[in-house]
Amino acid sequence: MTLKSLHQYGKGFQLKVLGSLLTDKKFLLNVRDVLHEYYFDADSHKWIIKQICEYFDKYHTNVTMDVLKVELQKLENEVLQVALKEELRNSYEASQDDLDYVQEEFTTFCKNQEMKNAILNSADLLKDGDFDGIRNMVEKAIKAGSDKNIGHEYNKDVETRYRVDYRPTIPSPWPVLNDGIQGGFGPGDLAIVFGNPGGGKSWTMVAIAAHAVSLGYKVNYYTLELGEDYVGKRFDCYFTGHSIDEVNAHRKEVQTYVDNLKGKLIVKEYPPKGATVGTIRSHIQKCIDMDHKPDLVIIDYVDYLRAPSRGKFSERKDEIDDVFIATKGLAKEMKIPVLTPSQVNRMGAKDSVIEGDKAAGSYDKMMVADICLSLSRQKEDKVLGTGRVHVMKNRYGQDGMTYNVKMDTNNGHIEFEGKADPADLLDNNDGPTFTLSREKMSEIFDKK
Repeated sequence: MTLKSLHQYGKGFQLKVLGSLLTDKKFLLNVRDVLHEYYFDADSHKWIIKQICEYFDKYHTNVTMDVLKVELQKLENEVLQVALKEELRNSYEASQDDLDYVQEEFTTFCKNQEMKNAILNSADLLKDGDFDGIRNMVEKAIKAGSDKNIGHEYNKDVETRYRVDYRPTIPSPWPVLNDGIQGGFGPGDLAIVFGNPGGGKSWTMVAIAAHAVSLGYKVNYYTLELGEDYVGKRFDCYFTGHSIDEVNAHRKEVQTYVDNLKGKLIVKEYPPKGATVGTIRSHIQKCIDMDHKPDLVIIDYVDYLRAPSRGKFSERKDEIDDVFIATKGLAKEMKIPVLTPSQVNRMGAKDSVIEGDKAAGSYDKMMVADICLSLSRQKEDKVLGTGRVHVMKNRYGQDGMTYNVKMDTNNGHIEFEGKADPADLLDNNDGPTFTLSREKMSEIFDKK
């Protein structure tokens, strides 16, 4: 006996699934994470599934008939009560037949129901021109019912936590920074570099990406601000040490560097608000299909991505939060570190060291990120080629450190010179952020 077409997973099959869920605890335990009410066509079946799931989530066992009878009495619709009693009786009777077959076919049933749901819901997405959203729904349907991983078993997986490759990282060009973040940027990490306009954030992205490529890693660089060719020239500048104005005269040198690169770099341009996180995901998948699974993804800027649901958000802040949450989800799903620059507000641009409360648009983007750095460069810094990198957030170790850096925005070369002296930072800071810091430092000095 086989069921191959969608209609063959109709009411009869769904009734048998209900029976198995009501009577077989092991089966319910195995499928709870992928079980959804909307997989079932009849309203009565949806109601039963809801009771099954809510009871299991609370008590970790199958709901009993006695409990179902109590819940039935709460319904005001007598017609629905009668219908549910009949369906429950039929479900228990159906559980006696073809149990093994039903459980084997459950994954396919989930895929088919998810696909049907995707087709029905794609009409609204089609109106908005959200083809990436449609594609993601189809991909979700394909994966439905197949998640068997229960997670990291703490008692059993001790050795895995201490393997050298447990958290494989892509190192930054700066060893002192790598020491603080357990080697670099790991799978699933979202890292944000904050800074004021023209402060060198994009050059920092170029430096990290170029270093990774030189070590043999595959990198995808998504630009939503500059053109692909111009970003490519920035990499030329980084590798050769020449400025944008000079590099045209050194194309043979550029070619030599390119020919000797161990890794591979893809630069992909999208217009501002012309792409969603789903767009990026689809492009990554396309690269994977072409044997280019990136080890590192850079999005310059995530703030320029469009939320998938147009008109859903009344405030720009909420839209930004949604986009950053989705970006973190992309990093986790793909098991790839994602890096992005982000602006600070006007007050942050005045500070010698930019703190977390100066994030432009939304402070909540910091909450979802794993690593947050700030690059502070005031007017005199741009003249002198100096600046300060501050560790705002570090999920893997200490934060709050500030490093003096030398920076050449002609070619993206950045050199960490060592930790900054807090007293010097206070003397040079005219912004409100260090009003509190000044007080804290006074307390420290008084104790000494």
